[in-house]
Amino acid sequence: MLQLKRFSILFLAVLLATVLGCAGTSQKEGTGEYVDDTVITTKVKTAILKEPTLKVAEINVETFKGVVQLSGFVSSQAAMSKAVEIARGVGGVTSVRNDMRLK
Repeated sequence: MLQLKRFSILFLAVLLATVLGCAGTSQKEGTGEYVDDTVITTKVKTAILKEPTLKVAEINVETFKGVVQLSGFVSSQAAMSKAVEIARGVGGVTSVRNDMRLK
């Protein structure tokens, strides 16, 4: 019985450490948040790719906790605005940071 109690305590300690190890902080994403951000990044890139006036190869997309950062170079202010508009329209995006530059 004593061994079962020790095993249970050890199991709960390992479980607790695992759960807390996957939790996010203000500077680090948890596992679930990382997966969510990867999905958002993929959706934004796909939406930009579907827009014929934009070149997805010239626009970099990064996501951290739902905040999408667009960077790279575009040919016009209209293209820049369109990319921001597309990113804002993707589900899960909380805000968009525009770090794109004109060529």
